[in-house]
Amino acid sequence: MDKTQRQPGKPGWRFVFLGLALALVISGLVRSLWLDVYYIPSASMEPLFYTGDRILVSRTDFQTDPIRRGDVVVFDGRGSFAPLNSGSGPVQDAVVAAGHWLGITGSDTTYVKRVIGLPGDSVVCCDARKRLTVNGKPLAEPYLYAGDMPSSQKFSVSVPAGRLWLLGDHRSVSADSRSLLGAPGGGMVRMDRVIGRPVQIIWPLDRFASVARPPLAAITTTKDGQ
Repeated sequence: MDKTQRQPGKPGWRFVFLGLALALVISGLVRSLWLDVYYIPSASMEPLFYTGDRILVSRTDFQTDPIRRGDVVVFDGRGSFAPLNSGSGPVQDAVVAAGHWLGITGSDTTYVKRVIGLPGDSVVCCDARKRLTVNGKPLAEPYLYAGDMPSSQKFSVSVPAGRLWLLGDHRSVSADSRSLLGAPGGGMVRMDRVIGRPVQIIWPLDRFASVARPPLAAITTTKDGQ
């Protein structure tokens, strides 16, 4: 009699575990192929993203509409921004990876920056009016953090084929392509390292909002042409 009463419970638990396993597999597939969640660990992209924001990232946007100047991208910084060997041991790496996957911690190798230079572009800081120029034209940057200069560090770079020149919106606190001018690769990030485009802020709820792409004409001159 007791055995008969216990048997119905066993299949139920199996279905629960099977359902959880299936949900994890589906979530993993979605996050590896279409959409992922990332945690913003710093103030380098303020005022667009704040420390602690969770953002939804589309892995497919750039497959149908290529990266353009002004786009914000999430990318794998290994080989450019991040140390070539940033591991701290298998256990700690597993804990960090789990936190990153859950969207509760940042990643030492994943970055969010804005595209300033595309392949073939010449990016210079700065002209007589302290503006960045791209291919000799001043860059309109309405996204810059209030009070920040386009860059306090002077530079002149030519972006090679298959690479991007990336800067943070909060220039005074951002470690970006400028920080790697003297390093191998010169701060250029390979385009195939781009993971995707942020499309939505999903946390905190009071900042829930979509993330628009810049207009097609991201390079503009002033009205007086100067």
